[in-house]
Amino acid sequence: MRSARVLVVEDYEPFRRYICATLGKNPDFWIVAEVSDGLQAVREAEALQPDLILLDIGLPGLDGIEAARRIRRLSPGSKILFVTQESSLDVIEEALSSGALGYVIKAHASTDLIVAVETVCAGGRYVSNGDYRATQP
Repeated sequence: MRSARVLVVEDYEPFRRYICATLGKNPDFWIVAEVSDGLQAVREAEALQPDLILLDIGLPGLDGIEAARRIRRLSPGSKILFVTQESSLDVIEEALSSGALGYVIKAHASTDLIVAVETVCAGGRYVSNGDYRATQP
């Protein structure tokens, strides 16, 4: 895997630090920016054109799903991986339909985050909720 430029979008600062520290252990991931709201995420994605965007759903200013839709238009080469506490199937489906390739539930981040990032960076799909995977064709 080649090095990936990553934008981290998370409004809860301790969890944002956790994500950055976890990714920072791997030299293949380079955090290019950290932001805490959806509007900032859209602006930074357009300006930086990162390879990967880790995006929360519950964000101030603009929720993560709407931010993802806008980012898809402004930074079409960026891959999106949601990292959120939302675990309902409806929310997961809406998030993935916004153009995201992956979805990690925060409660599973310690085991799923790196695997999800590697999978999404390689162009694959990753969803950490096993019940959702079972519903896919």
